Amino acid sequence: MSFNLVLHEPQIPQNTGNIARTCAATGSRLHIIKPTAFEITDKNLKRAGLDYWHLLDITYYENLDDFFEKNPGITCYFASTKAQKTHCDVSYKDGDYIMFGKETAGLDEELLYNNAENCIRIPMISDARSLNLSNSVAIVLYEALRQTNFDSLLQTGNLTRFTW
Repeated sequence: MSFNLVLHEPQIPQNTGNIARTCAATGSRLHIIKPTAFEITDKNLKRAGLDYWHLLDITYYENLDDFFEKNPGITCYFASTKAQKTHCDVSYKDGDYIMFGKETAGLDEELLYNNAENCIRIPMISDARSLNLSNSVAIVLYEALRQTNFDSLLQTGNLTRFTW
């Protein structure tokens, strides 16, 4: 079981590092579409991902066209505060892609318009502009994982000193 999280032109290295850590912990693949506002070697990015980088499956793309050319025929959901459906209104399947836009502007409205059926949003009050990007990724990803019964993830936790 694996989902594909796509960051389109991320700008804040700490967010990308947190998302990388979430991908590593869930076995999800991370796709980054350039340009980014930071270098991948940025110390803040590495710090946010801590020691999980060896668990991360990451692919970089030069631009949005490059991403779609290298991933033909995919099912991709587009996260946006402007979407009509919520992130819980769709049925996620193994291998689906979920794309998130840059922190300051989100995804391009033409991309959203051309993919209206696959646009999703996280519900929030009308006075709130948006949630933090790394929080949004985690919320949507865990809904997708919940819908697929967390198939590839550890189902029970263990106490350090005691046994359940």
